[in-house]
Amino acid sequence: MTWCWEIRRTSEGFHSERQHYPPEDWLVASSLPSKFNPSVIQSFLKELNPDNIRIFWESTKFEGKTSLTEPWYGTAYSTEKVSGDTIKRWMEQAPNGDLRLPAPNVFIPKDLSLKLVSEKTNVPKLLSKSPYSRLWYKPDTAFSSPKAFVKIDFSCPYCGHSPEAEVLTGIFTRLLMDYLNEYAYNAEVAGLYYGINPTNSGFQLTLIGYNDKLRVLLEAVVEKIVKFEVKEDRFSVIKELMTKDYQNFKFQQPYQQVMYYCSLLLQDDTWPWMEQLEVLPHLEVDDLAKFFPLLLGRSFLECYVAGNIEKAEAESMIQYIENAFFKGPQPISKPLFASQHPTNRVVNLGRGVNYLYAAEGLNQNDENSALVHYIQVHRDDIMLNVKLQLFALIAKQPAFHQLRSVEQLGYITVLMKRNDSGVHGMQFIIQSTEKDPKYIDSRVELFLKMFESKLYAMSSDEFKNNVNALIDMKLEKHKNLREESQFYWREIADGTLNFDRRDCEIDALRKLTQKELTDFFDEYIKIGAPRKKALSVRVYGSKHSSEFQAHKNEQIEPNAVQIEDIYSFRRSRPLYGSFKGGVGHVKL
Repeated sequence: MTWCWEIRRTSEGFHSERQHYPPEDWLVASSLPSKFNPSVIQSFLKELNPDNIRIFWESTKFEGKTSLTEPWYGTAYSTEKVSGDTIKRWMEQAPNGDLRLPAPNVFIPKDLSLKLVSEKTNVPKLLSKSPYSRLWYKPDTAFSSPKAFVKIDFSCPYCGHSPEAEVLTGIFTRLLMDYLNEYAYNAEVAGLYYGINPTNSGFQLTLIGYNDKLRVLLEAVVEKIVKFEVKEDRFSVIKELMTKDYQNFKFQQPYQQVMYYCSLLLQDDTWPWMEQLEVLPHLEVDDLAKFFPLLLGRSFLECYVAGNIEKAEAESMIQYIENAFFKGPQPISKPLFASQHPTNRVVNLGRGVNYLYAAEGLNQNDENSALVHYIQVHRDDIMLNVKLQLFALIAKQPAFHQLRSVEQLGYITVLMKRNDSGVHGMQFIIQSTEKDPKYIDSRVELFLKMFESKLYAMSSDEFKNNVNALIDMKLEKHKNLREESQFYWREIADGTLNFDRRDCEIDALRKLTQKELTDFFDEYIKIGAPRKKALSVRVYGSKHSSEFQAHKNEQIEPNAVQIEDIYSFRRSRPLYGSFKGGVGHVKL
């Protein structure tokens, strides 16, 4: 016999009540009915009537009008019996149709069974491709959960046509979410979640939760897109919210601003927030009404379906969307031309050059300054990846200790890897009130000089321990379906499609020698390295405004390039090739 203890608190103190439950029911005990019994539910509902109602009413307006005080906290209160005449009036005047139980929640799952997986695979598989879409499929082989993850990326070339187009895409996605509010609560309480977000090349739909009714939610979202209309009252609300978001950008912390500038310098075909804010006030309902057919005039769907879903179900979902968008008597979309598939190209910095970009902080009341010292290394390559990762792992703690603890440059001090659409590098991010960005930059370079000797002097045992630590991190399993799906989706979004990346990198780490790591440092990272490509982005807070003016007029070093205009700089530099940009190179 097993016992489950239930503890209750009463006015007399604590007492225990022992009840018998089998081990499989210990967690739920009496909280979860074991059998569905409509008669019990109906008998409970019949007890909900005015004769046995109890109303709690709390208000500051009752102060001085109460007659009792509870003994524990001294709270004043009164009790009053509801008279029979009052109950009679309630019953006589009760509404006939407006007061009722909520309608059934169509998103509540009824089938929580696990699907049989005939072909188990540890990585996504390209299940289908057409002129309209590409479908990646990954059944659940790890979590044994009746849940699914669906990501659909709508590539719409017109989205990135101009700052106006990008802002209108943002308004469209927010309006769409606004129109779907009628489904949001019911879906959420039933364990289904969705999001619609703008991207540089269109917008994305994400669905996560119990798989049984996920298709119902998908169809509701698709129907809202296909039948999209601009409602003037909601357009005004969304426009105002977006305007505030853009205006609030200048109140972001300096380290966020410096990271934004760094991305703007590196990523091709991106629009600055100030241009978007400039066009936003002039956009009206008619602009979005005219823009929407252009946005979806031509599109391509990159799809990922994972979890407790069979192949046929996944294919049926995407076929449903294709039919809604591309087929029928009046399709709202056509397939992309070969030249229209989106790319994600990144600026290729020059070897042996230190690029500098400086700007004043957007918030004049913020004294903090910030620096991003970025070192661009390579386009995705397994062996170079692990060398960069291992170096970052080894240098992370010493960098924090020296720059944050010893020199106390700033509370925010981070050394981390960076991946821009498959172009890898590392960056120091430091925010400081006391020191200006140029000084911080010099301390970062001095740290790299100091760390050079420590790296060379590292023992073989220490090297092996760091390698094993990185391998252990890569061997750590995904915690849930969402985390696994986001890992694989990054490969799809970047276009790298290296789904067994972790296994490949583990193999490369086991072959890596200590000399190969130091050679990598000498070639790409150390001060004066022949293939080093560095970019320093500096934001000067109000406390360092005089330094900003002084540094602007200083003569820079021979191997440095001062960036005066971000967009002229981007146009002047070659770009890395894009991993993304079409479906022809992928075979089923």
